[in-house]
Amino acid sequence: MMHFWRLAESTQGWRQPIGGTMRDLYRLLKLFGPFKFWMLGGAFLALLTILSNFGLLALSGWFLASAALAGLGGYATMNLYNFFLPAAGVRAFATIRVISRWLERIVTHEATFRLLAQLRTWFYTRLEPLAPAGLQGYRSGDILSRLVADIDTLNNFYLRVFTPFLVAGVATLTMAGVFAFFSWRLAIALFLFLAGTGLLLPLLTERLGARSGAEMTGIQSDYRVQVVDGMQGMAELLTYNAGPEILRRTGTLNDALLRRQASMAQIAGFGSAGMGFMGNLAIWVIVVLAIPLVHGRVLGDSDLPLLALGVMGSFEAIAALPLAFQFLGQTRAAARRIFEVADTPLPFPDASGPAPRVDRPDLELKGLHLRYPGANRDALAGVDLRVPAGTRVAILGATGAGKSSLANLLLRFYDYQSGSACLGGHELRDFPADNLREYFAVVSQRSYLFHSTIRDNLLVAKGEAEEDELWAALATAQLAEFVRSQPQGLDTIVGEGGVKLSGGQGRRVAIARAILKDAPWLILDEPTEGLDPVTEMEFLKDLRQIMEGRTVLYITHRLVGLEHMDCVHILDEGRIVESGTFGELLQRDGQLSHFATFRQAIPEIR
Repeated sequence: MMHFWRLAESTQGWRQPIGGTMRDLYRLLKLFGPFKFWMLGGAFLALLTILSNFGLLALSGWFLASAALAGLGGYATMNLYNFFLPAAGVRAFATIRVISRWLERIVTHEATFRLLAQLRTWFYTRLEPLAPAGLQGYRSGDILSRLVADIDTLNNFYLRVFTPFLVAGVATLTMAGVFAFFSWRLAIALFLFLAGTGLLLPLLTERLGARSGAEMTGIQSDYRVQVVDGMQGMAELLTYNAGPEILRRTGTLNDALLRRQASMAQIAGFGSAGMGFMGNLAIWVIVVLAIPLVHGRVLGDSDLPLLALGVMGSFEAIAALPLAFQFLGQTRAAARRIFEVADTPLPFPDASGPAPRVDRPDLELKGLHLRYPGANRDALAGVDLRVPAGTRVAILGATGAGKSSLANLLLRFYDYQSGSACLGGHELRDFPADNLREYFAVVSQRSYLFHSTIRDNLLVAKGEAEEDELWAALATAQLAEFVRSQPQGLDTIVGEGGVKLSGGQGRRVAIARAILKDAPWLILDEPTEGLDPVTEMEFLKDLRQIMEGRTVLYITHRLVGLEHMDCVHILDEGRIVESGTFGELLQRDGQLSHFATFRQAIPEIR
C-alpha cells in the first residue's frame, strides 16, 4: 500500500498514459498524501470491525452447536466441556467489534474533515492566481458549485471507494485463509464468491449508474448556478417580471435531478438485492460442500454452523462495494470539473524571482497597450503617464474609456501586451503579483463586504491587526461611533455584500480596510458611485484624511473632488487626450466640456 502511495506522490505518477479515470484517482491520492496515516488508520479500524464480526459469528455458531452436542452427550460430557474459553472469545470479539466501530467512525470522520479542508484549500490556491482574467469563462454559481458540492462529492472517493475496496481485498484474503484451516476446497469457494461478487456486481452497478451519476453532477451544478444567479439578480428579475421563467427553469432542473436520483435508488436496490442473493447462495454452496466433509469426519459436527455463519459474516466485507462503484461516475465527473479549473493555465506568467526593491514608488507608463481576451480593440491604446510618488492624480473619463483598466493593470489582474509599465523603476512584470499588490490599497464602488462580522471584514486587509488598530481605522473612517452603538460592536454581522449597512457605511468599511493596509498607493475607483449628493460630499471629505502622505490615483467619470487633485488626465478610448490641473482644464474649455455633468458642476465648484 505504501508503494502505491509513493507512486501516487511521485512527480510523474499521474501523468502516465493510464486513462483519465486512473489519472484522476492518482491525483486525488497525491492530494490526500499528507493525511495518508489518518486514511489508513480508518481503513485498518474498518478491517478490524469486519474481521471481529466474522470471528464473532463463526465462533458463536461453533460455540452454540458444540454446547448443544455436549448437552446431548449427558451430564458427564457437560462436565468435561469447557464453556469458559469460547465464551471469553465471543465476548472478546463482541467488545473489539464495538470499540473498533466507534473508533473507526471517529477516525474516518476526522480524516474526512481534514480531506475537505485540504481539497478546498488546494482548490482555492489554484483559483486565486486565475482571478479575474482566467475565470472569465465561468459563472460565479458554477465556481461555487465546484468549490463546495464537487469537493463534497470527492469525499466519496475515500469513504465509498478507497476504504471499502482496500478493506474488502484484505478481509477476503484473511477470511479465505481462515477457511483454509478447515478445507482448501471451502477456502477457494469462499474466495471465489467474495471476489466474484465483490468485483462483478460493483462493476455492473457502476456501468448502470455511470451515466446517471455523471449527469447528476452536471445537473446539480446547473441547478446551483440557476439558484445563485436568481438570488443575486432577484431585484432585476422581479422588476421585469422574469420570476416565472426562472421558476420554470429551476423546476425543470429539479425534475431532471429527481429522475436521476430515482434511477440511482433503483440501481442501489438492485445492488443490495444482488448482494443478499449471492450471500445466501454462498451459504448454501458452502454448506453443501461441507456436509460430505462432516460425514467423512474431516470436519467436526460443530464446524458446519461455524462455516455457515462465517460465510454470512464475511459478506459484510463487500457489502459496500456496489454502492461505492455506483457513485464512481459521479465522483469521476466531480474530479474532472475540479481538475478542469485547477489545470487552467495562468492568463499570464507570474514573476518567479525575488521582488525588486522599491525606494520611491513612482509610476511611469510609456506607450502602454492592454487588450482584454476576446476584445476587438485595446482598452488602453498607447498610454503615456507619469505619477510621482506622493502626488494626487485623477483619471477622468466616460464609461468604457479605460479608466478601470489602469487599476486592473496596477494590480496585475490583467497583463499588458506592449509598452512599458514601471513602478519605482522596475517593470510590473518583474514583481510577483502578491508582492506588487502590497503597494496598493483600493477603495471602489465594488469593495466587497463578506457575510461576516465587521471585524472579519477589516481583518481581510491585515490579518494580524490588534483590536486597537481596528478601532483606530474605524475612527479615521468616521465609522467608530456607529460600530460602538451596535450591541455586538465589532462582531456585528454586515450581511451578504454589506446589505445591513448603508451605502456610505459600506464605503467607510472599505476606507478602514485601506487604512489598515497602510499601503503607499491609494487607488480610488469610482468610490462615490451610487451615493446621494450629501453622503458623497461627506465621504470625499473623509477620504481626504487618508490621502495624506500617499500617492493617490483617483478614477472617476464625474467632476466632484477633482479640485483636490494635483493633476487631472482625461482618458478617451484608451488614450490620454488632455492633462492639467482642474483649474487649467476649466479655463481651456476643452475635453472637460464633453462630460454631461460639466454645466451643473461649474457653479458648484466655483
